[in-house]
Amino acid sequence: MSAEKTKKTPDKRRKYDDAFKAEALRLASESRSTQAAAQQLGISPKLLYRWQEAKLVAEVGSVEVARDPEVRQLRAQLKRAEQELDILKKALVIFGQPTR
Repeated sequence: MSAEKTKKTPDKRRKYDDAFKAEALRLASESRSTQAAAQQLGISPKLLYRWQEAKLVAEVGSVEVARDPEVRQLRAQLKRAEQELDILKKALVIFGQPTR
């Protein structure tokens, strides 16, 4: 048997541009399930989790701080508070309009 037939070609990895990654991270943050978002995009959930962790590490500056449970809890509380604030702002606009 020749060496060419036994030699396997390496798998080619897909490259994703920054715009796709940003959109994927946005979709995952808006979705209740990161796995569902990954499935919708046709990518591995592990890949999406890695992108999320890389983004968090870039924001915080350290892997240890990014993985700290207290920091994770505080970030989740902040996210919920920001969502509540957005809802209240929209409600203020809707209910603040004079009736005709």
